Amino acid sequence: MNPFVLSLSKHERILGLRQAQAERNCYSIRAESIEKIGKWLVWGLCAALSACVAPPKPPAAPPAPPPQAVAPPTPLFAVSKWEMLPEWQSLDLAPSWAAFQQSCRAAKARPRLQAACARAEKLGAEPSGADGSAALRAFYEEWFIPYQVFNADGSDQGTITGYYEPKLYGNRTQTPRFRYPVYAAPDDLLQIDMGEAYPQLKDLRLRGRLHGKRVIPYYSRAEIDAGSNPFAGRELFWVENAVELFFLQIQGSGRIELPDGSLVKIGYADQNGHPYISIGRKLVEAGELKLEEASMQGIKAWAEQHPDKLGALLAQNPSYVFFRELPNGLSAALGALGVPLTGEYSLAVDPRTIPLGLPVYLATTYPNDSAPLNRLMLAQDTGGAIKGAVRADFFWGFGERAAALAGRMKQPGRMWVLFPKGGEPALAF
Repeated sequence: MNPFVLSLSKHERILGLRQAQAERNCYSIRAESIEKIGKWLVWGLCAALSACVAPPKPPAAPPAPPPQAVAPPTPLFAVSKWEMLPEWQSLDLAPSWAAFQQSCRAAKARPRLQAACARAEKLGAEPSGADGSAALRAFYEEWFIPYQVFNADGSDQGTITGYYEPKLYGNRTQTPRFRYPVYAAPDDLLQIDMGEAYPQLKDLRLRGRLHGKRVIPYYSRAEIDAGSNPFAGRELFWVENAVELFFLQIQGSGRIELPDGSLVKIGYADQNGHPYISIGRKLVEAGELKLEEASMQGIKAWAEQHPDKLGALLAQNPSYVFFRELPNGLSAALGALGVPLTGEYSLAVDPRTIPLGLPVYLATTYPNDSAPLNRLMLAQDTGGAIKGAVRADFFWGFGERAAALAGRMKQPGRMWVLFPKGGEPALAF
């Protein structure tokens, strides 16, 4: 994922775009601007509403009205035709079939998708060849209707970025080589749920910790890295490179190669509640990198040349991710849909506009290239930077090739969502 283009960490995919919208809802509790009262004061007000800290109100003060929910942006869809999808008639659909089956495994609560998934079982696990692709094309055309996605301004193009599953070298114990900790979620990290008191804020999830009788923001990255935290004994692994650990947190999952050569999968467990700040943008603003150099690869190269400045740079992003060890049997990282992602066929989207689990036809180009990349993808993940209708993050998979492609991807693209027949874009799935 390209960190400069505000590609937030995958943990924020998992938190989802609904949290970002809900935070804006919460900020509307007071008429004063955030610039005047500060983000964490608003945070405190939200915590007070959830009864975590409820200071007594003056007797004469009228009761505060409940916060008003702000409606998410209305997705703009237009019914389309199959022939409008570039290369639809000639594209090999078999490679995306495994990803579609993963969506079906998460479709138990989506009755309108269940019928199509039941029919899909009769096609078998691996349709291949010309006949298999033709059968899949007939299946989609029988059970789905393509809707083209438009932005709020009526345009049909948006930005397509990429992400991947990185590999780090590490150990289960600290050594002179392996000295940067990968932490499990701490016991004192509070999750503040606003939904019980205010259903319109059910998607707002705040993080904090108790300080006496007060709930205050959780430790920032700078505080965690400085050791001002209760994390002793919470180390899952120790890795050898601070920059690679930082980008592991951006991606939200990865694999660690141990000294004996074995690989261990780790995934997102929680996040400290602080906002993500792009260090690529900070480097550009400081004149350290040019705009076109602020890719993942460019930032890593800068870090190698300026090790004395690295700690201060990383501290500018207060967001911090905690991990958990995953079963080795998983084929890949888990997406927000709750199923393993499929390299080059899973897509992170804005769930306010595109329901998770549905097929999405993507028309874009390869990273730093004009060669067309037209592909049937599955909406199986989310991301904090994935805001808006025509906006997606392409999961490239695991390995060096995936890292190279994901780090450089920032392409224009168009999108069509395949809605099951009998469903409409406005319906909830």
